[in-house]
Amino acid sequence: MASEHLERKLSLLPAQPGCYLMKDLNSKIIYVGKAKNLKNRVRSYFKSAHEGKTARLVSEIVDFETIITSTDKEAFLLEITLIQKHQPYYNIKLKKGTGYPYIKITKERNPTMLITGQVKKDGANYFGPYPNVYAAEETLHFLQKVYPLRRCQGNLGRPCLYYHMDQCLGACFKDVPKELYDSQIEKIISFLNGNVSAVKKELNEEMLEASQKLQFERAADIRDQIHYIEATVEKQKIISNDNTPRDIFNFYVEKGWISIQVFFIRQAKLMKREKRIFPCINTPEEELQTFILQFYNRKNNVLPKEILVPKDIDTSVMEDILQVPFRTPQRGQKRDLLDMAYKNSKLVLEEKFRLMELDNRKTFGAQEEIFEALGLSYGHIIESFDHSHIQGTSPVSAMVVFKDGHPYKNEYRKYKIKGEVEHQKGSDEAANTREVIYRRYSRLIKEEKPLPDLILMDGGIIELRAAMDVLENELGVSIPVAGMVKNDKHNTSHLIVGEDGTAVDLDVKSQGFYLLQRIQDEVHRFAITFHRQTRSKNALSSQLESIKGVGPKTRTKLLKKFGSVKKIKEAPLDDLMSLGVSKQVAQTIKLSLSTTPKKRK
Repeated sequence: MASEHLERKLSLLPAQPGCYLMKDLNSKIIYVGKAKNLKNRVRSYFKSAHEGKTARLVSEIVDFETIITSTDKEAFLLEITLIQKHQPYYNIKLKKGTGYPYIKITKERNPTMLITGQVKKDGANYFGPYPNVYAAEETLHFLQKVYPLRRCQGNLGRPCLYYHMDQCLGACFKDVPKELYDSQIEKIISFLNGNVSAVKKELNEEMLEASQKLQFERAADIRDQIHYIEATVEKQKIISNDNTPRDIFNFYVEKGWISIQVFFIRQAKLMKREKRIFPCINTPEEELQTFILQFYNRKNNVLPKEILVPKDIDTSVMEDILQVPFRTPQRGQKRDLLDMAYKNSKLVLEEKFRLMELDNRKTFGAQEEIFEALGLSYGHIIESFDHSHIQGTSPVSAMVVFKDGHPYKNEYRKYKIKGEVEHQKGSDEAANTREVIYRRYSRLIKEEKPLPDLILMDGGIIELRAAMDVLENELGVSIPVAGMVKNDKHNTSHLIVGEDGTAVDLDVKSQGFYLLQRIQDEVHRFAITFHRQTRSKNALSSQLESIKGVGPKTRTKLLKKFGSVKKIKEAPLDDLMSLGVSKQVAQTIKLSLSTTPKKRK
């Protein structure tokens, strides 16, 4: 049931298109949505029954705001922008780049072929995406042998090595006619679009001719090229009668979750597949619309010539935005492909439910126990800190992040303590805590990024008080903080809170206590590992300091390039000299590091 504050705001909602931003107790935006009719859509959250994550979302909403747009299309575009800006917890999150490689034929006077991970609007021809870099590279190498373009920098004044290998048309020393390039490019495009039968026929004829002329090495090379086409280019089953590049989207919904499958059809083959599972907050059709627009908003996605979607999807706005035709096939191969995407969506979601049943109590439920023990409403993000040093030297701090009970390693952070000179010793736990807490959360505030729901300090009352003081008195933010205390056997014991360090006990047999152990062990492991790396580099730096002719800049270059004494000792002189080190100094470095002091008898 909506609060009095929400009821008043609901009564003022306009019946117009736009976007809405749902907020939690800390005024953090946790969901962004769009609607043709804001009044009907937003009211539905509080006036209807929900299940799963939608019910959890509604339970966390304490406020919302709306942005009116002129058209439904504007609402679509604004929603994508707001999701990317605020990264709300309950929205779909897609990486900005696909991470898949493409083969590119450049558009210039002397074109060349290359592998690229970035698709630009530069007039070039792009083919892909390929499932992995190896497949793309092997395809490129084959094309460079069979249909060479330019492989050198051009204008060298002499034939390059690739020209002698018949893999360059000669832009290195002569003008290559544009017609010759156009002819080669036409064949390459035809090949990459799946027309390989003509190539195989031509190669078979060349192999037969070479063998008749007793050119057995040439014949063997052509045989290998034919084998490569059969093993690599043709190894996937042809699943379409035409070569139209198309993407296929379908979904399956159950228990408040939606599973989406994307099939990429290129060269009449299923080149790759992507899958996503996330809470279904709105109707499945609207979730799919939002997903598709976000999907193609990533920087390295090349739009296909056709997009297939299931029925009941309003495609008019998406066609207007993407300028690509959307179709729903009723029969034939395309219909079969759409059904296959649906079946895969269902299979993936059913598998997730089985895993969720096993995992939910150990993760989400465990984190819920920690928040309940601390008297807090449930929060999704826990950040935990630990320090590491040896007798005050090379002090470092590390932070780990847990989201709904799972480690979120992309958000882990390492900190070298900068204030060591000021307080003269790295073992000053309070000073280390103050520094790292200030650095972490002043940055989040400055960048307007969401703050965590709970901070756990590995240590006792000293770290706890220092963290609380910085947050409240220097940064002016209110984030719950607790300390993780260990017993005399260095095992997790209990939590402490407040200025006086009040103990908060958790049942040692509960999943919440087990999660607390995991967090404490993980942050300790992360801090120790970072400290060892730092200490190793410091030791190497100390060794380099004693070598004549090696100054601070040279030390920095060597540390960055090699990172260890062993690698510097094994490196050729040329590698050291490539960093700007003279031959004499390079020899001195090698000699100094290779000389080990004799042990006393």
